[in-house]
Amino acid sequence: MMLTQLTHHPWGDTMRTRTIAAAIAAAALLTLTACEGTADTSSSKPDSAAEETSGDTQDTDTIETDTAAPADDASAAEPESETASLPDLVGLDLQAAQDEAQAAGFFVLDDQDASGQNRLQVFDRNWTVCSQEPEAGAYPTDTKVILYAVKDDESC
Repeated sequence: MMLTQLTHHPWGDTMRTRTIAAAIAAAALLTLTACEGTADTSSSKPDSAAEETSGDTQDTDTIETDTAAPADDASAAEPESETASLPDLVGLDLQAAQDEAQAAGFFVLDDQDASGQNRLQVFDRNWTVCSQEPEAGAYPTDTKVILYAVKDDESC
């Protein structure tokens, strides 16, 4: 009986080398991505380090004042959220309802399948609004408006 010697294919080593190189590159990319997340939190570390190293209450008050400053900025931004009248959008096609809501000043919009099938409304003009939350009336313009719709050939 004659035994044949198996030859080693030259591409096998190349493929193995490329696979290992790709795995190392992927690991390096994941490591760099993980490092970016810690870099964002490091900007707050000097504040806590200053608070920990200084036993002085004056520095703590300064830190609290700095922390309170964004809250003041946020309250200054609140007047931008004015009250407007949300129209009755029931019965309109979904695109027209969205356009009317935006014309009234409401830009936080969500649309849902009123049939309960959780379908996506890809072409909004083929859907009819069955109900809305909140109902027509005066609301802050940053209020989320949810439009429940069915396809045009379906009933609410």
